[in-house]
Amino acid sequence: MTQSLNDIVISALEDVKAQNITSLDVRELTGVMDTMIVASGNSNRQVKSLATNVAVEGKKAGFEIIGVEGDDTSEWILVDFGDVIVHIMLPATRAFYDLEKLWSMRPGDFPDGSEDEQNMLGDLS
Repeated sequence: MTQSLNDIVISALEDVKAQNITSLDVRELTGVMDTMIVASGNSNRQVKSLATNVAVEGKKAGFEIIGVEGDDTSEWILVDFGDVIVHIMLPATRAFYDLEKLWSMRPGDFPDGSEDEQNMLGDLS
């Protein structure tokens, strides 16, 4: 496997015209994955096409897919390659969940018990 999975995923997303592709290194935050890639599609059909292309290109390059979730509604589809997790969402869904902000927060970003931290935690429950 000469090309990295991250490069293959990003290329597959670009091939189907994904919007706002973001790659986050989350190794310091979790032991579950190394990289989270988030992208948007402009319609349910495009979100599904993006996820399908990511899965096809990943498999073609020899990477194993652990699972795909959300392809029934195609509002938010997750493609799980293990070390790389790909989230493909409609723009409104992406704005609502704001995974980039959530996964870029580090311990100590908010002082203990701060109002901002309580607001953030309240949004997650």
